[in-house]
Amino acid sequence: MELKLEQMTTEKRNENTMNLDTMSPLEIVTVMNQEDLLIPKAIQPHLETIAQTAAWGTESITHGGRIFYMGAGTSGRLGVLDASECPPTFGVSPDTVVGLLAGGEKAVTQSDEGAEDDYDLGAADLKAHGLTDKDLVVGLAASGRTPYVLGGIEYAMSLGCHTAAVTCNADSVLSKAAEAGIDIVIGPEVLTGSTRLKAGTAQKMVLNMISTAAMVGAGKVYENLMVDVQQSNEKLRARARRIVRLATEADDETIEHALEAANGSCKVAITMILAGCGAEEAQARLERAGGHVRDALGK
Repeated sequence: MELKLEQMTTEKRNENTMNLDTMSPLEIVTVMNQEDLLIPKAIQPHLETIAQTAAWGTESITHGGRIFYMGAGTSGRLGVLDASECPPTFGVSPDTVVGLLAGGEKAVTQSDEGAEDDYDLGAADLKAHGLTDKDLVVGLAASGRTPYVLGGIEYAMSLGCHTAAVTCNADSVLSKAAEAGIDIVIGPEVLTGSTRLKAGTAQKMVLNMISTAAMVGAGKVYENLMVDVQQSNEKLRARARRIVRLATEADDETIEHALEAANGSCKVAITMILAGCGAEEAQARLERAGGHVRDALGK
């Protein structure tokens, strides 16, 4: 049976902050810090499920599919945030990881709370993006019952997509509807019902894990270096040179020559230097290795 709002953990009052309105700024941030320490422990029991979700993400990316995050309010905005960071960090196209927010782009800065109650809108947004069974859909809802997200998850399931749900209430409706349920129970919020706090932090931590592990699996990382970083400004161009230096310990002249020959690709430049080959052979090695630098080097 679906829980009423007042029965949800995320809506209960926190006994440690009943006098929040009388606390000094230092007392407030101290109790918030203490509450935030509970989050990693709450996530730990779900690591296997999170890892499985990331593995599905890798599978989607490497077989021409995409990862969709969908949510409303804070949860949806966090999905948009994580998705938007993937192109510059991992060199993927903007449509590889897609953040869908109930109410659309305007809801990023202007709340559209009514949109989250539209069950059919979730499926409609996925249909508009041409969802296929190659895609992974991750539903985000602190409450675990948002109709917009539930509609999207159930539509994705009907197509045979892998699906996961990240919520902050135990045995949620959403996690039961998805293939993988990740219910992270972190207790009542410091500010009652304000799920942008612990619940939001917990969801962002899980999204960090899913996207990073998925991209590592897809060959976007060598050692612990982001070798597909996009060089869209001077800071990132400097970072690219540093990445090649850290991976190869080559001198500046060798690095500049390799990056120029590799058309700015850190991955190709690293393979060139460590394999002692030209750009064309390095590219061929990487293609045979599915983009994994370590495999291209035969390590």
